[in-house]
Amino acid sequence: MIQDIPADLPDIVVTAARLPPAAGDAAFSVIRLDPDRLDRATRLDEALATVPAVSLFRRTSSLAANPTTQGISLRSIAPSGAGRTLVTLDGVPLNDPFGGWVIWSQVPPESLSGLDIIRGAGAGPYGAGALTGVIQLRERDQRGGALDLSGGDYGGRRLAAATTLSAGRFALTGTVQRELSDGYVPVRGPAAGAVDTPLDLATLSGALRADVALDGATALSLRASAYDEDRGSGLAGARSSASGQSYAATVSRAPSAERIGWRAQVWRRVSDFSNTSAAVAAGRTGTTPANDQFATPAEGWGANVALRRVAIAIGGGRLEWELGADARFNEGETREMFRFMAGAFTRDRVAGGETSVIGAYGEGSWTRGPWLVAGGLRVDGWENANGRRLERDRATGLATLDETDPDRSGEVVSARLAARRDLGGGFAGRAAAYSGFRPATLNELHRPFRVGNDLTEANAGLVPETLQGIEAGLAWERGGTALGVTVFGNRIEDAIVNVTIGAGPGTFPRAGFVPAGGVLRQRQNAGTIEATGIEATATHRIGERLSVDAALSLTDAEVDGGTSAAQLTGLRPAQAPEWAVSAGADWQATDRLGLIVRVRHEGDRFEDDLNSRVLEAATTVDGRAEYVIRDGVMVYVAAENLFDAEVAVSETGDGVEGFGPPRTVRAGLSLRW
Repeated sequence: MIQDIPADLPDIVVTAARLPPAAGDAAFSVIRLDPDRLDRATRLDEALATVPAVSLFRRTSSLAANPTTQGISLRSIAPSGAGRTLVTLDGVPLNDPFGGWVIWSQVPPESLSGLDIIRGAGAGPYGAGALTGVIQLRERDQRGGALDLSGGDYGGRRLAAATTLSAGRFALTGTVQRELSDGYVPVRGPAAGAVDTPLDLATLSGALRADVALDGATALSLRASAYDEDRGSGLAGARSSASGQSYAATVSRAPSAERIGWRAQVWRRVSDFSNTSAAVAAGRTGTTPANDQFATPAEGWGANVALRRVAIAIGGGRLEWELGADARFNEGETREMFRFMAGAFTRDRVAGGETSVIGAYGEGSWTRGPWLVAGGLRVDGWENANGRRLERDRATGLATLDETDPDRSGEVVSARLAARRDLGGGFAGRAAAYSGFRPATLNELHRPFRVGNDLTEANAGLVPETLQGIEAGLAWERGGTALGVTVFGNRIEDAIVNVTIGAGPGTFPRAGFVPAGGVLRQRQNAGTIEATGIEATATHRIGERLSVDAALSLTDAEVDGGTSAAQLTGLRPAQAPEWAVSAGADWQATDRLGLIVRVRHEGDRFEDDLNSRVLEAATTVDGRAEYVIRDGVMVYVAAENLFDAEVAVSETGDGVEGFGPPRTVRAGLSLRW
C-alpha cells in the first residue's frame, strides 16, 4: 500500500541518545562546568583542575604527564596513577582498559557541551571505579561548530574543531584535534645534566557520531573515535606512546509522565601503550636502557541498560526511579624487554590477565515541597582471571620466572542515600552517606614499572579498595551571588598503595637489581586511609561586566597501615595536598575586550609513601585576553604560569626535583558558528 507523505513534516530535534539528568542528582555534591569554562582550556584535564582537589596523580597536566600518571581523583583523599574517579562520555567509560588512567587528548574541550563533577562515591548507576566520584562528560549535539587555532612558546601548536550537521531526522557530529609541542625540560638549574631532555608531545584524535531520531522520543547514536600520542619523558632514552579506538551504540527513549524511559548501550575500547625507561648515572651524565615496554595491547567491552520512570504521584510528592544493570570486561598484557647487560636486553617478559565486573542497581528519588530524598543500592560481582607472568632469557629461551596467578572473585554491595531541603531565603541544606569500590587494574595487578632508578612491582593478589563516606552541605544563592560549603568524612579500606620495600643499591627477589639512589616499591592493599575535609565555593557578579569566583578545599588524610604496612601509619598519602585554593575574575572591559585571570594555590605534597620527599607548596597565575572581531570570531592571548613559578612535580631518591611548565604564552584564533 502506498501512502502520500505530508508535505509539512513536524520539526524533530535530533540529539544524542541519552537519558536526562536524574532528579536525585541535586541531593549530592555536583559541580557543573559550562562550555565557557571548557572553551578557554586547551586540555580537558586543565579545565577540571580549576576545581580545587581535582587533579591528575602528579601536579602537572596532560601536556607533560606520562600516560600512566593521567589517572584523575577527587578530594585529595589519595591520588593514584590509575585514578580513583570514573570518567564517562555519554555513559561510556573513558578509563583505559589496562591502566585505568584517561588519555585526555582523546577529548578536546570543543567537543563537549558541558560536564558534571559528582563528588563522593558513585554507587547507584555508576558502579566500579567511582571510588571518589564521577566525571560525566556530555558530547555536543547542538547545531553549529567551533574551531580553535593557536601557537605559542616551546613550539606549541594546536588545531581543534568540532561541528554538528543535521538534516531531517539525521545529525552528524565530528571532532578533531592535533597538538604539537617541542616541550620544556623538567629538571632545571644546577641539578640538570646531560640526560635531561624536553617533554615533547605530538597528539592526534578524532571522533564521529551519527544520531538518528527514530521518533519524537526515541534516538539512536553510533559513535567511533581514535587517538594517538607520542611524548618524551624528560630523560634521554625514555619515551612513551599511547593509541586506541572506541566504538559505541546507544538507543534511548526519553521518559515522560505517561511512559517509562529507557536506554541500552554497548561499547568496545582497544588501546596500546609503550614506554621505555632508563637508569641514570651519577651526576646525571648519562643513561643506560633499563626497560623497553614495547607493547601493551588491551581490550575492554561492556554493556548497560536502564529503565527510568518519572512523575509518579505518591505521598503528596513525586517519585522517580531507575533500575539498571551493567557489565565491563577487560583483558590485556604487557610485553617488554629488561635486564640490560653488555649492550643488550637479556630478558623479556609477558604479563597480564583478565578482569570483569557485573552489577545491578536500583535508584530512586522523592520530591515533596522543599524536600528531595534520593538513594540507590548496587550489587556487583568482580573477578580477576587468567593472570600470568612469564620471564625468559633471550639468549636461551628458557623461563627464568613462570607464574600463573590463582583466579580471584568476590561481591561488593554499595549504596548511597541523600536528602536536600530548601530552607527559604535562598538557603538549602543537604546531607549524604555513600559507599563505593574500585577493583585493581590490569596494570596494578601485573605490570612492574620503572621511573629513573625507582622500581615498582605489581601484585596479582590485590583486592578491590572500598570507600565509605558521609557529608553535609549548606548553600545560599540570591541575585548574582552564590555560596556553598560542604564538610565530609571518608574512609578507604584495602587502599591500593605503592609501598616502599627497600632502597638501592641491592638485589631483590623478582624485581632484580635496584641501583644507588633508587627504591623498590610494591603495590599493596595497605590498610586504610581516613580523610576529613571541607570544601567551599563562592561566585559573585558585580554589575553586568565583572564576575568573580573562589573555591577552597582542605583535606586532612592519614594512612593506617595496620600490620601489613605499619611504617605508613600516621603518614599522609603520597601526592595528597592538604590545601588547594583557586580564584578567578572575568571582566568584560568593553563590548569587544574581555580579560580573565585565575590563581591557584596548592599546599605541600609528598612524593612518596614514607613522606620523605617533600614537594613544596606552589602558586600559579594564569591570564587571558580576548578580543571579539565580530560575532563568532575572536582572537586571544593566554599566559599560563604568568609569573614563572617553580612548581615541583617529582623528586628522585637522590633529591633531584622535576618541575611543571614554566611561563608559557600562546595566541590563537577562535571561531564559533
